[in-house]
Amino acid sequence: MKREPREFLPLARRERMIIKEVDNELLVYDLQRDQAHCLNPSAAAIWRLCDGKTTPDRLAMSFEKETGNRVDEGVIWLGLQDLRRSHLLEEGVDWPEQMIVAKRMGMSRREAVRRIGLGAAIALPLVISITAPTAVQAAVSCGARCKPCSTGSECCSGVCVTDPAGCNPGTRRCA
Repeated sequence: MKREPREFLPLARRERMIIKEVDNELLVYDLQRDQAHCLNPSAAAIWRLCDGKTTPDRLAMSFEKETGNRVDEGVIWLGLQDLRRSHLLEEGVDWPEQMIVAKRMGMSRREAVRRIGLGAAIALPLVISITAPTAVQAAVSCGARCKPCSTGSECCSGVCVTDPAGCNPGTRRCA
């Protein structure tokens, strides 16, 4: 007996997150993974709409109402893929086998830009992520700049100081 696939209902992760809106972008800091994410307006709209009750085709309709931009369901899948890769969606959700956008919608990000044109490509969802250093890592990297110079070229490169006792990296002198 073949089982019917369950509806895919993406849910945005909101626990252990710091969320701040800045200049039409959404900044999300993941306290669990020490990662910072910048979501462009399209990715932010998709993330906000992921309520665990709405299918991707319905997300496309809601996206149009919220942003005023009509998008193909494939664009929603591109956004969901980016959000998933950035761990901004709940992990417990069963992802359909068709989640890979190229297989599901026949559209990669490059293909989407070709289809909708470069001007409209600005509306493509985009998530940019960086891993933030922990406090210990930041202290170590800062402390590394306070090591004594062993060669003149090392001193000129700014990776060390001539007087580690003062440990003022801003006052390096080349020997």
